[in-house]
Amino acid sequence: MRTATATAAAVTTTLLGAGAAVTAAALAGRYAADAALRAEPGRPLPGSPRLTVHSAAAGRVELTRSLASLRPGTYALAAPGVHAVVGPVLPDAPHGPDSVVRRLLAVTHGSLDPGTRVTLTPQVHLGNPGTALGLDHADVDVPGELGALPAWFVPGARDTWVITVHGLGATREHPMVVMPFLHRQRMPVLDLGYRGDLGAPASPDGLGHLGESEWRDLDAAIRYALRYGARRIVLHGWSTGATMALHAAERSALAERICGLVLDSPVLDWHATLRALVAARRTPGPLLSLAVKAAEGRAGLRADRRAPGSDPAALRIPVLIFHGPDDTLAPWEPSRRLAAARPDLVTLRTVPEAAHGAMWNADPAGYEEALRRFLTPLM
Repeated sequence: MRTATATAAAVTTTLLGAGAAVTAAALAGRYAADAALRAEPGRPLPGSPRLTVHSAAAGRVELTRSLASLRPGTYALAAPGVHAVVGPVLPDAPHGPDSVVRRLLAVTHGSLDPGTRVTLTPQVHLGNPGTALGLDHADVDVPGELGALPAWFVPGARDTWVITVHGLGATREHPMVVMPFLHRQRMPVLDLGYRGDLGAPASPDGLGHLGESEWRDLDAAIRYALRYGARRIVLHGWSTGATMALHAAERSALAERICGLVLDSPVLDWHATLRALVAARRTPGPLLSLAVKAAEGRAGLRADRRAPGSDPAALRIPVLIFHGPDDTLAPWEPSRRLAAARPDLVTLRTVPEAAHGAMWNADPAGYEEALRRFLTPLM
């Protein structure tokens, strides 16, 4: 017959084992959350497929056939030490059953040797506005709450400035895709690097916050622009940069100087985006919900926090949204709801077959025409 002491010992052992399992699960969830929130700028987003170069010659490159390599438009192929720009798919070019041929527009760094593993990225340009685009520009420092923030300033004759701000997995090189267009409109451009970027101060906890704290760096850029001649500001953000723009329009003390917002792939449902980021890190299913909750806590995205754009009645300025149903990182349904709720102020340009942050890439001409129509009355 088991004694009371033995029974108590068995119960204690069981409880200790259960407690250890709970602690281990909590630690694993927090680890997965931190990994999801440490999306290093310029590195492919988790889940971005790797493609193999089969051949490259005479203005053509043959790649692994996949949904990514078949996307319409203009992109870059990136790998360590390699950067190239590719155009549309060439369906009539000879290729194997498991490959696809795209127009090769330029090899800007390294070489596309057979067997090279590359990622298709919307960040088309490499370098700075001078080396990549031939545009006169200045390297400037924007005073921020954590220290100096690096930015590129491309001058223009107008007094309405565009402040561009990149998002997840990108750097301030990404907004260069629209700089030639904005330069033709004679609009000054301030392209901001913010906390966590190369040359910028680190976030105090080393994590990204999906715009919840980063928007204050954008607020600093607004102050800078107004100090140096801007009369009005258009904020043009991608991904979490779009979220930062919405935060600035809602929270900034200088919000009355913002005359328009351009939101590309905006993160309006942080829970869905965090779930996608955590899942892309191959987090085990049983830990997924725990990791998402941990990530929300780590990023300061509490349940009592109102998501940006969740109150359509609060909008006071025109908004142009580029988004599409194929965005697996930031669902477009919130963008659709926002546009439906405020048709007087919000224009939604739906971009099919475009990945997150790649709305310009999928349709450059259509993107720039929509942008021209939106910006003309704001200039």
